[in-house]
Amino acid sequence: MNILVTGGVRSGKSHHAETLVADLDDVTYVATGPDEAAEPDPDWAERLRLHRTRRPAHWGLEETLAVGKVLDAHPGAVLIDCLGTWVTRLIDARALWDAPGAEVHAMVETETDSLVAALRRRPASAGPVVVVTNEVGLGVIPSHRSGALFRDLLGTVNRRVAQECAEVHLVVAGRVLKL
Repeated sequence: MNILVTGGVRSGKSHHAETLVADLDDVTYVATGPDEAAEPDPDWAERLRLHRTRRPAHWGLEETLAVGKVLDAHPGAVLIDCLGTWVTRLIDARALWDAPGAEVHAMVETETDSLVAALRRRPASAGPVVVVTNEVGLGVIPSHRSGALFRDLLGTVNRRVAQECAEVHLVVAGRVLKL
C-alpha cells in the first residue's frame, strides 16, 4: 500500500511516516535532501543527525534523486523523505531557478512521470511505500518568483503522487488526519 504523508514544517510528518514502517524488517529510507558534504549547513546537519538517530540501525539508506530506481530495486518497504527537497534538488541540479517557468515545469513533470510510473510498476507483493511531502498550499502566497514556482510545482507533484496512494495522511501539530 502506498501512503502519502503531508503537513507543514515541523508538524511531525517524518516521525509519523517512520512509525508506519517501524515494525518492518526490510525498510529502505530514501533521503532526497542536499548532500551535507557538498553544501555545509549546520542547521541542516543537525536535522539530519536527529533523523538518523531516530531511525532503526537496520534500515537501508539511499541518498538519491533517482527515487524510481530505488522503488524498482527494493522489494521491501520504502520511505521517501521528502518530495519538497526532491523538487528543490531537481531544480538546483539543473540550475533552473531562473529558467522560463515552462522549462522548469516540463522537467519536473518528466521526473514526476518517472516516479509515478515506478509506483505503478511496483508489485502488490512488495512492501509499502510511504512518501513524505510538504503541504505548500495552505500558507502565504510567496512574494518571490522562486517561492511561487516551488509552491506550484510541489502542489502538482503532491497531487499526482497522492493519486497513486491508497491513503493520504495530513499531519497538523503532531496530529494525524487520514484522508
